[in-house]
Amino acid sequence: MSKQNSPINGKYRITSMEMWDQDFVDAEVPGYIKFSKGGTGKFHFGYVQCDIDWDEAERDDEPAVEFSFQGFDEMEQTSGRGWATFEDGKITGMIMFFNGDESSFVGERQ
Repeated sequence: MSKQNSPINGKYRITSMEMWDQDFVDAEVPGYIKFSKGGTGKFHFGYVQCDIDWDEAERDDEPAVEFSFQGFDEMEQTSGRGWATFEDGKITGMIMFFNGDESSFVGERQ
């Protein structure tokens, strides 16, 4: 399936993260992760804003994505990788900062 027509395309509201409470997640904007056509996207939670580059994958026979990201955490450059699985309009995954924090996350399609 092409990234242009992927059922994964869309914006997901981050409803919880393992490492941070919801007040932090929503500090600047309601936290989200977005997968756009063509394999690009972005996420924003807390003071972290990053662009992502994603590819379709499978995890435990479920549709999934694997992605890398780069952007800013406050005023500092940051990068890393992550993955997410999708089921019934919900997303569950992990964001891993290069040489830094890791956090699972859950979201719902907007």
